[in-house]
Amino acid sequence: MSTGQDRGASSPQLMRQANRQALLQHALRVEAFTAADAMAATGLTRATVLGVCAELEQAGWLHEVTGERESGVVQRGRPARHYALRAEAAVLIGIDAGQHTLSARVADLRGHQLAAARCAVHGELDGTDAERGAAAAEERVDAVRSLVEEVLDQAGASDRPRLLTVIGVPAPVDSAGNSPAVGGAYWSAMNPGFLDALDGTVVVENDANLAVLAEHALAEAAPGGSSSGDRTEHLAALLMGERFGAGLIVDGRLLRGADGGAGEMRFLDAVLGDSRGADGVAALARRWTLEALVAGAASPALETIPAELLTAEDVFAAAHEGDALAREVLDRTGERLARIAAILSSLLGVEKVVVAGAIATAIEPVLAHARAVLPEVSAPPFPHLLASALGQDVVVRGAIELALARLREDPLALLSIDSSTDRPADQITDRPTDRPTPPTEGNHAP
Repeated sequence: MSTGQDRGASSPQLMRQANRQALLQHALRVEAFTAADAMAATGLTRATVLGVCAELEQAGWLHEVTGERESGVVQRGRPARHYALRAEAAVLIGIDAGQHTLSARVADLRGHQLAAARCAVHGELDGTDAERGAAAAEERVDAVRSLVEEVLDQAGASDRPRLLTVIGVPAPVDSAGNSPAVGGAYWSAMNPGFLDALDGTVVVENDANLAVLAEHALAEAAPGGSSSGDRTEHLAALLMGERFGAGLIVDGRLLRGADGGAGEMRFLDAVLGDSRGADGVAALARRWTLEALVAGAASPALETIPAELLTAEDVFAAAHEGDALAREVLDRTGERLARIAAILSSLLGVEKVVVAGAIATAIEPVLAHARAVLPEVSAPPFPHLLASALGQDVVVRGAIELALARLREDPLALLSIDSSTDRPADQITDRPTDRPTPPTEGNHAP
């Protein structure tokens, strides 16, 4: 049991931490600031602001900048010091560990991209074969490590601290960064222990969750609306390649559910009466086209394409050119999307459904049909259906957004401050108002 003396002895250190937290949070919100700016934003005294800025400058996270005087303003006396975050002091890493493709991006502490890289994943996955799944998992970890080293080298940042790495995987992820064991070999292969396999602090998140965070951030950056539609706090992002997966933000908060299961679309098998109801657009378009061709349907545009090379983009392009079979497949896909959007709207009050991922660039004809079908399969209000403007980079963009959010929320959980910079207790000024957000528990996604 701690005594009052113990609490009193620890309070100066706690106050120093709170002051640093407040200054760092302010530095992350603005390009540059003076002591007066920081005082107004944090409630700290001038002496405390200057002292903490000196500590953070010594630690390497702030630096003094020049040329920040306002144009046309006559300066009298000694100009005020301006401080800014040293954005280049460390890096954030975002990774999209997709089933077939890996993408990585390195950003500075402001989120500015320094380099990006992409590679294909070779290796066969089998959701029922544990031995094969383990081999695929090991190969997957090695591929991610190699890609990270490549992109850091491109950025010229191999020697910089890796402040936080966020990796998106096509599997449910719980708050500790793990995927449920009930998914068999597939989920374990998609999320093969990245938390321990990569250097530095690592957060593992579901890829669709990262996609919806990216879409939400894009709308936040354009409050009056964006290329992905009007801003909303009730949003779904659908990754619709080989499988459907949904990232959900309701009331401005990411939905996770038990074991990270919110947004898993396996219920579609039962709701749609289709044992493969959770197949994504890429899989649906290919499967329905090949089934129709085997059944004897004619399609001059598609029947000459080898089955293993047929893509949804081929089908939608043929539909645009008037191919009857391709048009039928497109319409079926649009109707299924309309029903899924109606379910999300009715169940969760989602106002906007964004189709994200690589398929987004070709999905507009499907969305047009889905919008037309919605009044037939649902009741108003109807969700706004649109394609993402972020294309195949949506997950890796979301990974960087999550890393930035973590840094801004609790910078001291990530930034190392040498205890030797602690100032004597009699130089610490109390801060009576606007205490900083307390640290979150752990370094995993909420």
